[in-house]
Amino acid sequence: MSEAFNRSDILADYPDAALVPAWAATDDRLEATQADADGAAKRFWQRSSWYRRASIHNESLAGQPVVDDIPTQGAIVTDEVMDAAAAGDLMATRRIEDERYAYFAEASIVFLDLPDAIYRDYRGDDQLLGAPRPDDVAPYETLRREIVRLEPQHVYLPLGVGGHVDHQLCREVGLGLLDETRRWVMPGPDYSGVVSFYEDFPYAWWNGFRGLDDLGADALARLPDDVSVIPQYADITDQLERKITGVRIYESQIDRLFEGTREMASATRAYARTIAGLGDVDGAAERYWVTRRV
Repeated sequence: MSEAFNRSDILADYPDAALVPAWAATDDRLEATQADADGAAKRFWQRSSWYRRASIHNESLAGQPVVDDIPTQGAIVTDEVMDAAAAGDLMATRRIEDERYAYFAEASIVFLDLPDAIYRDYRGDDQLLGAPRPDDVAPYETLRREIVRLEPQHVYLPLGVGGHVDHQLCREVGLGLLDETRRWVMPGPDYSGVVSFYEDFPYAWWNGFRGLDDLGADALARLPDDVSVIPQYADITDQLERKITGVRIYESQIDRLFEGTREMASATRAYARTIAGLGDVDGAAERYWVTRRV
């Protein structure tokens, strides 16, 4: 479509009120139409509800671009974010990399502005890869709110291999979702079969991760007794090189995690072959730990 909404029947800027035709929309109907437009934007553009509104007046609202001016889906990399990244702000740099990867993967993205562990006063690998502090709780309500809003068919959360505190806290969110049913008097939401855990790469590769026993006894302590976690293998032979291209987008992480692009590509291929061997897949594979009600 050439425009988001047909504005032909919207009240024009008439200098003489007597010239306003009877068919022109009234103020209360315009407000109702605007509410419908905002609701439509949230349904069709998962992340645009955070960054822009679909204005039926074709006017900027609170400095936000209107949909007619920006035909592409997605969040906006502002001058402020670009300037911050250029000045060495790692959070801004990661945000830009996230945007680029979302475009590459044809995915939608919602930024919740939750600071990484290093911005929550975790220092060094002993703290970053250790137990979360007692006062650093999992962002359960924040993530749950978005999951409920988006109504996804599947939710993937990190398994926490390697023990990064952020990954551990996200795993706790997944376990909390699985426990939701038991918190309701009447039948509540059932996230078994919806929540799955992915193996954290490259931590799983570094640690020679083979199965849940390698996580430690306490990692899945909150898993409900009537929920099982089992491995599921996905053949990615035809997607492996595309995956490597996607990882390369995170340039700020390559040297720190792999010491170079060549090493990253080699490790990605090697781990995919290892997982394929474990899952009896001919080629390359990824493994997910899916949940089921038993």
